[in-house]
Amino acid sequence: MIKLYSFPGTISLAVHIALEEAGADYELVKVDFLTNEQRSPDYLAINPKSRVPALVTERGVLTEAPALMTYVAQAFPQAKLAPLDDPFAMAQVQAFNTYLCSAVHVSAAHRHRGYRWADDPVAIADMRRKAPLAVAEHFELIETEYLVGPWVMGGDYTICDPYLFTLTGWLPRDGVDMAQFPKVADHFARMGERPAVRKVLAQLAA
Repeated sequence: MIKLYSFPGTISLAVHIALEEAGADYELVKVDFLTNEQRSPDYLAINPKSRVPALVTERGVLTEAPALMTYVAQAFPQAKLAPLDDPFAMAQVQAFNTYLCSAVHVSAAHRHRGYRWADDPVAIADMRRKAPLAVAEHFELIETEYLVGPWVMGGDYTICDPYLFTLTGWLPRDGVDMAQFPKVADHFARMGERPAVRKVLAQLAA
């Protein structure tokens, strides 16, 4: 059985939704960030990066959300979560998720985890002030250039959708008003209606 190491409020939500959409047989394991369990010897033996998500498979452990999303799509091709037989379309999926990982997620982290990049309180405060502007710029680009609608890639639901849903859900805590991005807001609402998403959110709230 696949085992997903996760913590609420993190990007692991995207992988959790993808597993549910795929109909995978998986176990969810909470890594308690409130007690720094991610830095415990037991968890570091699973993921030395001390981050989530981590996905334990029969062949070993995988980390990094874009890789995990692709793994789910390829391991459960019957779910049709990615255009696996179209190299160009698959590259577009990868490009979008990589952008979310390398740009949007990192910009958001500067608001809440400035200590990763600086020790000076003034510098950390400046990052906290600047981060919402950077996040908003990313979402403006997604709104105008990349979100085709009704799903990210158009008519077909893919692994891009739970990834975008997760980061969109962070906008309020990132100090960004979702209402300024109507296509993104519509996508977020549409995602919230999916049975898999409802099931995952209910599971996390229990």
